Amino acid sequence: MSSSQGGSGGLSQAAQNDNTQDVFDNPSQTAATCNTPEAQVSPVLDEVSPSSLSSFEMLDMESVPPPYQEVQPHWFFCRRADDSASWHPFSREDSDKLEHACNTVKDNEEDLVVAVEGERYDVRVKERTRFAVYWDQAPTEVRRCTWFYKGDKDTRFLPYSEEFSKRLEEAYMIAVTLDEWKRKLDFPTGETVILHNPKLIMHYQPIGMQDEWVSSPSEQTRPRTVKRGVENISVEIPDGEPEKVDHLVFMVHGIGPACDLRFRSIIQCVNDFRSVSLCLLASHYKRSQQEGHVGRVEFLPVNWHSALHGDATGVDEDIQRITLPSISRLRHFTNDTLLDLFFYNSPTYCQTIVDTVASEINRLHALFKQRHPEFDGALSVVGHSLGSLILFDLLTNQRIGSRAREGVPSGEHCSVNSDMLEQTLTKLGLQQYLGTLQAENVDMESLALCQDSDLRDLGIPLGPRKKILHYIKKKWFPEDCKTAMGHQILESFPPLLASDADQPAQQPLFHREPSITSAVDYEYFDVGIGQVSIDYPQLAFYPQTFFAFGSPIGMFLTVRGLKRIDPNYSFPTCKSFYNIYHPYDPVAYRIEPMIVSEVDLEPMLIPHHKGRKRMHLELKDSLTRMSMDLKNNVLGSLRTAWQSFTRLPVAALPPVEEAGTTNDTTPQEDLGVYTEAECSGSAEQTEQPEIEMGMLNGGRRIDYVLQEKPIESFNEYLFAIQSHLCYWESEDTALLLLKEIYDKLGVAFEQPQQ
Repeated sequence: MSSSQGGSGGLSQAAQNDNTQDVFDNPSQTAATCNTPEAQVSPVLDEVSPSSLSSFEMLDMESVPPPYQEVQPHWFFCRRADDSASWHPFSREDSDKLEHACNTVKDNEEDLVVAVEGERYDVRVKERTRFAVYWDQAPTEVRRCTWFYKGDKDTRFLPYSEEFSKRLEEAYMIAVTLDEWKRKLDFPTGETVILHNPKLIMHYQPIGMQDEWVSSPSEQTRPRTVKRGVENISVEIPDGEPEKVDHLVFMVHGIGPACDLRFRSIIQCVNDFRSVSLCLLASHYKRSQQEGHVGRVEFLPVNWHSALHGDATGVDEDIQRITLPSISRLRHFTNDTLLDLFFYNSPTYCQTIVDTVASEINRLHALFKQRHPEFDGALSVVGHSLGSLILFDLLTNQRIGSRAREGVPSGEHCSVNSDMLEQTLTKLGLQQYLGTLQAENVDMESLALCQDSDLRDLGIPLGPRKKILHYIKKKWFPEDCKTAMGHQILESFPPLLASDADQPAQQPLFHREPSITSAVDYEYFDVGIGQVSIDYPQLAFYPQTFFAFGSPIGMFLTVRGLKRIDPNYSFPTCKSFYNIYHPYDPVAYRIEPMIVSEVDLEPMLIPHHKGRKRMHLELKDSLTRMSMDLKNNVLGSLRTAWQSFTRLPVAALPPVEEAGTTNDTTPQEDLGVYTEAECSGSAEQTEQPEIEMGMLNGGRRIDYVLQEKPIESFNEYLFAIQSHLCYWESEDTALLLLKEIYDKLGVAFEQPQQ
């Protein structure tokens, strides 16, 4: 350890005078990098350097120095985006769990895994890495943070590496214990940290490669401000999430890999929606949360785009070979986004999309139940844009009494065959693959859940795969296993298609033959309502509610030839359906006119989350009412003037005749007054009448429209695209979901006081 006397004192004083004021006047921001110089830091601690008194030293001259207290750490994680990275704090609950595990793992050679952020991530404490549980994401760095810095171009404090922070803490402890400041730490990289006093610590960085004669911080770059402990920096530490999960929601994205105008993935958008819902629960269900009646709603993303455009299908390479070289960026956007609509209308790729959505939902459901064995709540599904159409087609082809988690349909005739796996393979002449299946713990029940791709991954050739899948289909799904759902839909949908209105239906229009394979088998196809002819897989649960955001379902049903939805129809396994859209969304279409065509109904207006209608909409309604009243008054005045004008020629008639004329015109005047009152009354009666909306949502309204923002009302075309992508951050949309979920749980909604 070296000592720097004399020159060091001048160095410290110069740094203090020249650079102190500059440190506090630079609030500009740049992206923080995760690289810190801990590898180059050497534990060099200089002795106290004498210097003249300064204003910084006089701050605590007459006060007794406080005893040294160990710094309280807080855990952060690094979030990377493109070439930049930023550091974000864990909640205090998660940070405490990580700190406890860190203190425990010191005496244990095995690494500890701590679940954080609602158990959506796992942290390996010794490795200092954070892994996503439910989706594919690169591991991110985790850091136990005690010291922070803010550079010339930073607006937030960033954490030092743990090794660097340890050196700073050692120097700080000595300075506090001895009450000796103006200590200087030199590092081999040319960096210098000077501890002027407990409130002022500066970090100087060299300009490039420093020569030996460059020793003054005044000749270096502007210094960093250094702070000790998370409590001394301005950082928003998030609130911890309730452990209890009341409801689970799966969210399916639409076309393309990006879900909003910032080109964020479905994972990031669902994270935003989850954060909005947590804030609304804290504000609109505050009392219920305090009483322990409300936990939280978990939202999990379902990604199918990567499976469609991955190496498995090879569709991107096929499309690229036929793509023209001109306007390459626009063509790339079209191939990566808009073509998803055409893929969904292709039997081959539609099968891939539907299989991916169903299998991903079932995988997430099984994984969630594994990590939350105490969960006994209901589940719902959300689809945005094309994702809502995928879920609609999937839900219309679910079978009552059959769940994927049960392996086979319920009922005596559909029970699992008692043959063991070995007997089945022997019967098929495929006993050589018994060891392969047993190595993966595959029994008869799990074999029934396997798809062609699963068996291919196990190395089973095409011929044996087809034999196994054909046997499972014939053995586990015989014709007498058909449920009553098909007969119910037959009775509900005779007038569904205009061309079939006068013909007896022969097949269930929304029914598909059950299938466990992803291969297209044209022998068992049922075109039905114009859906793509594929085999629709079964979900492992019965959804409680289906929410559609910005959905083109109505348009697709109309294009498929569907004229009307029978009011008695409902999804076989889902009894609630909400069609939520923004008024300027160019992709959204209504559903209710296809059920109740004889009445022109306005959609239900979604209340503002603050408990009122937006001011510009209230003003618009007021002006509309005023114009109606003014119109009625003007028409009434003109009618009275016209009647008075037509009576002028008979003013000289005898009194008897005048009286008779007056009596003759009285009914007309009364009629005019009645008409005016009737018009006024009709204006008052424009509120939504009570109309049975069918069973698709249990007799309740289906179409719900958001309130546009004031700026959006100036030009609806400018905000059309944004309107289709606004749902992920919409408090009004999230609150509607929460009200639907907790109303069924019997939890009262509380409107906070503004």
